[in-house]
Amino acid sequence: MTILNLFDSLFITPERTKAGASFGDIDTKISYGDAKLVFFGIPLELTTSFGKGTKRGPEAIRSASARQIETFIYDEKKDIKEIAKIFDLGDVKIPNYHDHKLHSIFSFLDEKIPPLVKELFRNKKKPFILGGEHTITYFCFKGLSDNQPLLIHFDAHRDLKPEYDGMKLCHTTQFYRLIEEGYIQGKNIIQIGIRQTDKNENNIAEKNGIITFDPWKIKKNIDDVSTYISKVTANRNIYISFDIDVYDLPYVPCTGTPEPFGLDPFEIIKIFKSINDSASLLGMDLVEVSLKNHDYREGTLAAQTLLRIIPRKYV
Repeated sequence: MTILNLFDSLFITPERTKAGASFGDIDTKISYGDAKLVFFGIPLELTTSFGKGTKRGPEAIRSASARQIETFIYDEKKDIKEIAKIFDLGDVKIPNYHDHKLHSIFSFLDEKIPPLVKELFRNKKKPFILGGEHTITYFCFKGLSDNQPLLIHFDAHRDLKPEYDGMKLCHTTQFYRLIEEGYIQGKNIIQIGIRQTDKNENNIAEKNGIITFDPWKIKKNIDDVSTYISKVTANRNIYISFDIDVYDLPYVPCTGTPEPFGLDPFEIIKIFKSINDSASLLGMDLVEVSLKNHDYREGTLAAQTLLRIIPRKYV
């Protein structure tokens, strides 16, 4: 069985998803063999604890990127049609289990996603994963952990709880699980935008040597933050996990757990640009995007965020 046959069994093609289009709806179709960036969605919504809608995240991002946004990136003066070779696999077919749903779906993802991401890396492809709730990072990162990447985590929340609402693995425990199970050390995690956490999570972050840049620190002196990020990412493998709620509350009207006092798009772009050109991005996930009442503002912001990563030299 070829790799593309395996993809056919695991994915719904972009044209058959609810978005009805691939990311960017690029006219010139790139083959998997020629692609450098491989997009796929994991429309997971199992453990969200407040607002709902993450299962429509990939739909929101694809729809906005295909129908709302120009592929020409104004501030970069570049067109992704010309600079990026993107292949969109579509969305993972998540089985509809009736019994032990949480355990069954997580077991399915744990069986399928880490080997998939590892295979993409082996084929010199960079996975860009569209979520879906933030739990998906646990499965995606595991597939790349052998390469010891520096994890740059953009979020309003630490997601370092040992357990939440009786669940060992969910959208707010995934980074604790990755540390506990030995897939990454805390000293190799940078958290950006954190502003909602509990005391125990703070203690866990400090004990494990996690570096934190909260919005107050960033807004006070973003140049110092940028200088630090440039220095520590030099010649490093990196993985980016980007929760859309890192943005300030008015920018994200649909996400499930929005918080005030967040970052704005210009601050995010500056931080993206501060990552050293000598770094190597192994992969990225963009999560917790939701779609409600035909409100595509959040999907548009998510798509524009991805467009500000794609032109970087470390990609």
